[in-house]
Amino acid sequence: MKKVKYYYDSENLAFRKIKVRKRTKFAYAALFLLASACFGTLAFIVLLNTPYFETPKDRLMSREIENFKIRYSILNKKMDQIDEVLASVEERDNNIYRTYFNTSQIPDEQRKAGFGGVNRYKELEGFDNSELVVNTSKRVDIISKELAIQSKSLDEILKLAKEKNKLLAAIPAIQPVKNENLRAVASGFGYRTDPFTKVRKFHAGMDFSSKSGTPIYSTGDGVVERADNTASGYGNHIVIRHGYGYETLYGHLSKYNVRAGKRVKRGDLIGFVGSTGRSEAPHLHYEVHKNGEVVNPLNFYYGNISAAEYVQIAKVANQENQSLD
Repeated sequence: MKKVKYYYDSENLAFRKIKVRKRTKFAYAALFLLASACFGTLAFIVLLNTPYFETPKDRLMSREIENFKIRYSILNKKMDQIDEVLASVEERDNNIYRTYFNTSQIPDEQRKAGFGGVNRYKELEGFDNSELVVNTSKRVDIISKELAIQSKSLDEILKLAKEKNKLLAAIPAIQPVKNENLRAVASGFGYRTDPFTKVRKFHAGMDFSSKSGTPIYSTGDGVVERADNTASGYGNHIVIRHGYGYETLYGHLSKYNVRAGKRVKRGDLIGFVGSTGRSEAPHLHYEVHKNGEVVNPLNFYYGNISAAEYVQIAKVANQENQSLD
């Protein structure tokens, strides 16, 4: 039953029924509808921005994002495995293959260098998961670069392997004077006393003391570059270019058995011991050069002497005595 409202009429001392006009009723109804619409809109906006009330599209996108995160995580784990395998290959490349073929190692800074200059990942920045995507992309690029460098290195090693016989034949690997013809290893590589000035001076080779006319042999395959006495101090000397960065010098000869331009094999007779040039007594001054730098010849006598003989020669050669030139 509809409630009836009254008001007290003080003039007539009586209660009278309240009558509401239709216009007022309409105004109240319109105000209620407007308030309801505003509240509904506000509630809808709040619900849209509340994670507890996701739309089907939002839920689908959330699942896709989580799926991508899982895939990136799996990809990074696979790259960890690739890194381990690649590191092992790089180690063998540097410490076995390149050492065996006597070529320089590839430094880690070169293998693992990033990409400087322009930001290659700018278009991936500014998103919720940008850090994950950018870091993964960087790892992919660095691994790709490492693989390219390693592939190029193995191509180089393969080329060296095909030339292995030539390389091994070219390396100076024997003594230039046979042990039975030696009086002594008079002086080794390093600082020694100069026989003329008595001043401590760097001796760039080894001196083999022997009588004049003792045969001298090429220590590796190569081409005679010089057979003359134009270099100061060496007297009659021979220079053989072996290739692969190797070069040997034989000084103070009494005479030659080869001429410039002649191709020689390891063990070929090239000249004879003498005492020409700046020399105190008959001997052979022998030098080994690698890539333009003098190196200790003692490291190359593995082709014609035993381990015991090597130890004995090394003991004598490493003594700081007086050289013969």
